Amino acid sequence: MTDRQLSVIELQILWNRLIAIVEEQAQTLMRTAFNPIVRESGDLSAGLFDLKGRMIAQAVTGTPGHVNTMANSVRYFLDKYPLEDMHPEDIYLTNDPWKAAGHLNDFMLVRPCFHQGVLIGFTSCTSHLADLGGLGFGPDGSDVLDEGLFVPIFKLVNAGKLDETFMTILKANSRVPIEVEGDTYALMTCVECGSRRTSECLADIGITDLVQISDYIIDTSRERTRDLINKLPRGTYHYEMRVDGYDEPLDLVAAMTISDGEVIVDFAGSSGRSAKGINCPLNYASAYACFALKCALAPDIPNNEGALAPLVIKAPENSITNAQYPAPVAMRHVVGQLLPDVVFGCLHQAVPGLVPAEGTCCLWDLPMRGGYSVNTDASKTKFATELVHNGGTGGRPSKDGLSATAFPSGVMGSLVEITESVSPLIIWRREYHQDSAGAGEFRGGLGQVLEISSSEDAPISLFAALDRINHAPRGREGGKNGELGSLTLSNGTKLRPKGEQIIPAGQRLTVLTPGGAGYGDPKDRTPERIAQDIDFGLISADAAASDYGHRPGEEEQK
Repeated sequence: MTDRQLSVIELQILWNRLIAIVEEQAQTLMRTAFNPIVRESGDLSAGLFDLKGRMIAQAVTGTPGHVNTMANSVRYFLDKYPLEDMHPEDIYLTNDPWKAAGHLNDFMLVRPCFHQGVLIGFTSCTSHLADLGGLGFGPDGSDVLDEGLFVPIFKLVNAGKLDETFMTILKANSRVPIEVEGDTYALMTCVECGSRRTSECLADIGITDLVQISDYIIDTSRERTRDLINKLPRGTYHYEMRVDGYDEPLDLVAAMTISDGEVIVDFAGSSGRSAKGINCPLNYASAYACFALKCALAPDIPNNEGALAPLVIKAPENSITNAQYPAPVAMRHVVGQLLPDVVFGCLHQAVPGLVPAEGTCCLWDLPMRGGYSVNTDASKTKFATELVHNGGTGGRPSKDGLSATAFPSGVMGSLVEITESVSPLIIWRREYHQDSAGAGEFRGGLGQVLEISSSEDAPISLFAALDRINHAPRGREGGKNGELGSLTLSNGTKLRPKGEQIIPAGQRLTVLTPGGAGYGDPKDRTPERIAQDIDFGLISADAAASDYGHRPGEEEQK
């Protein structure tokens, strides 16, 4: 049977419906997940793919690290399992960092989507699991096998029958087995929901496959993206950024070439792979580099195969942005999420006034564990959790930066109430870090202050993988740098930005997340806005006088 030809209006309506379906997938995953980083912070992605493994719709909810790695991942499943052997109730799974989302803690699931008994495409989703064994969710591994349970592509559900042996192994390799089991079922629910809704949608429209809509979405998005690229000045633009690294600084170097309908970003010249787990597989480095380009050049085009096709990311093998198996990659976000600032640095040369100043970029993830030390009182609660907090973004060409906001990751900050309900932790303080933003005509966003301790007077293991502690976000067009972040115990001890460290019983950890850098000359910020900043408690009068050369008078402060 050949489907009738859909009109352009019908194709647009169907495109919107497919985006709504994958968004329902994402919301289903958030509502059913056990892990707070998924259900509260949205560390996930959901998508729909055609029979060629091309992504045709992606949920708005989710993170670029999941969203854009997923774009090419389904093809790996199709290489292993022939289409003719698939069953409507099969589900496939992997956490292979080089074929899924960049590290072992992300499970990716794929389910065949059938309509009227015929395979028409695939639904897929990815989310973060709290603990998969190994050394713990930190950067201390010497290879990927130190970092937890490595699961190659396999059939988790075979014609409706769950692989119970795998589930037994999975729970035996986690410090939070109930949570990990629940999250796996949530992922299964997510892809089942998307498959069912897609079939219902085709029945409503009166067609039997996704061929027309898939071609329309991909072709339209690719051509529109190329049109926008062709408005840019041709040439090659360079930018470098030095960041903290593990035990010594790293250099992130990029050359961006704008040519006919294509943008190529090459990270040649960047530092080599690290001995510790802050390396990026190329799929993850590409995910964030492409996200930066889409934000700046084509923000209104939905994410799909066509929208991403004109964006090409390259990096030398075994560099920090293209680490090869078996490199440790657990905390790949600490480098990967800094790459948008490098891409923005190139774009600023091509199109001044388009992109913001540098910001915190990488999440201030605080994976914590307690109750597992040999010296720990057996009565203390065993737990493994991951707090997510954010610094400030860079000042924008026409607006201030955003305070305590995740960019580019998009992950929402952990709620105090949730943290304290799922773990024996107390958050004594969480507030904006006054004076942390870089001054400028448009100042950066503020970082935040957190004060954390055990509620049981027990030691806590912190698996730090943070940046912008030694190398601050840099201002643009005369703006000043943002404030550095820090980790400090109540006894005054400074903790390192990377690696497992102990917060002793009775000590509180004070976390200062970095502030975003400023954009434009500080002298161009009006006295009225400076007075407003002081009134809102964003900057102190002393900082205003130092950074802006202006201490508002009494009348202005009123």
